[in-house]
Amino acid sequence: MEIASGKIPGVRRLRPEARPDRRGRFAKIMQQDVFSEYGIPTRFAEQYYSVSESNVLRGLHFQTPPHDHYKLVTCVEGEVFDVIVDLRKDSTHYGRHEIFDLDGARGDSLFVPSGCAHGFYVRSESATLLYNVSTVHEPSHDTGIRWDSVGVSWPSPNPVVSERDAELVAFGKFNTPF
Repeated sequence: MEIASGKIPGVRRLRPEARPDRRGRFAKIMQQDVFSEYGIPTRFAEQYYSVSESNVLRGLHFQTPPHDHYKLVTCVEGEVFDVIVDLRKDSTHYGRHEIFDLDGARGDSLFVPSGCAHGFYVRSESATLLYNVSTVHEPSHDTGIRWDSVGVSWPSPNPVVSERDAELVAFGKFNTPF
């Protein structure tokens, strides 16, 4: 497995060794001993996935304390333009974003630390993302910041977003709890 540190402290991009054969492909996306070497925790409380169509943008999401969480996000099908935003007020990268291209054919994953917002835009016909998160979903702490308020040059100026995401607070009006 190839693991690289992101510019934002604690962020990691992971690329497993995908083994293709005539049946398809096989990839191991989590390995506790390897993750431990890179300081990536492996204690997860929930696992879920999303399926999204082309031009869909989801994000930028996170949960607030005391239900904040770190997460391992894996693209298992399709291609996405993935964004992480650092919301930790004591971080040297506070308010900055980092962009990653994730490809399901490679099994690309991102480790997103607590205190960071996460979102993605679907470049392919559709995309499936698998999430492993360290805390149970708590609706009263589930929130985000507007996708168009942090200076990201998204692939489309008019993506398909949910009503909820369209109504999230802009980063400039956001008071971080991290």
